[in-house]
Amino acid sequence: MSPLLPVPVSAEDRSSCAAADVLRRTGDKWSVLLMAVLAQRPYGFNELDRAVDGLSRRILTRTLRALVRDGLVDRTPNSGPAARVDYALSDLGRSLLPLIIEVGRWAETHEHDIRNARARYDADGEAC
Repeated sequence: MSPLLPVPVSAEDRSSCAAADVLRRTGDKWSVLLMAVLAQRPYGFNELDRAVDGLSRRILTRTLRALVRDGLVDRTPNSGPAARVDYALSDLGRSLLPLIIEVGRWAETHEHDIRNARARYDADGEAC
């Protein structure tokens, strides 16, 4: 079996790792939540603002820009008397969503195992 990564891991290895880049995006506080909302249907900015409690407009803007930049969300400006921009999960985003859902299922399945491990660790009072 070949190793997952070369050891020692260099700064170049870390910066060029595509998986780490995707994990950073999906591991932030709001991206996965917004992707799950957008998987249901397209939303306008103000609709998203109302749909997610506790998300500031500034962070919503920043997160949407990052998701659009990464190709996970499509941004569609609509002209007309009430000009608005719609956001929808892109095909690329839809292809990632089942993997994120599986990680969520794994986390739910192993929630008690993780809690127990944390409790044992904390009771031992040891750190690495």
